[in-house]
Amino acid sequence: MVKKTMLAIFTLFLLNIVTPTLEANALTFDELPTKQTSKQWSVQVGEAEKGKGLAKPEKGIFHTYSLEVDNIGRDVLSAEVHMFRNEPNSKTKFALFGCADEKECNKEHFERAISLAKQMNDGYPYKFSNFLMAEKATELEVEIVWTQKGSEGRPLKETFTFTADR
Repeated sequence: MVKKTMLAIFTLFLLNIVTPTLEANALTFDELPTKQTSKQWSVQVGEAEKGKGLAKPEKGIFHTYSLEVDNIGRDVLSAEVHMFRNEPNSKTKFALFGCADEKECNKEHFERAISLAKQMNDGYPYKFSNFLMAEKATELEVEIVWTQKGSEGRPLKETFTFTADR
């Protein structure tokens, strides 16, 4: 009887130690804006703009944030910005925005990349004023793909990852 009682107490003790470490952390930012930089890019996640027609956060479903990407390095010939979130218990990442009509997207893809590069070279950052982030997500990945003079048209890529731990 004493052994069973001691085993039960020991088991409860272990569960109290292990359980808090298994807790999932949703991606929420304690302090906004939060920023990461490299030699080429500055990526900042901030508070979402509020206003008529813009998404509002829904408790238990999603948060809203803004994104600003600024070219702080060499001039670029073309640039694309992609955003992804993770899905718990999956290796797959989900894009936060896309194009409803794939044919139209592919047709204008190159022109948009060149236009974005010109805008950023002129000192105007890429701004996404209000995007949704699933509350269950624990990671936001911002991927920037660009080309620059002297790279023989070969794309360059840099990824900025914001996690619940940061």
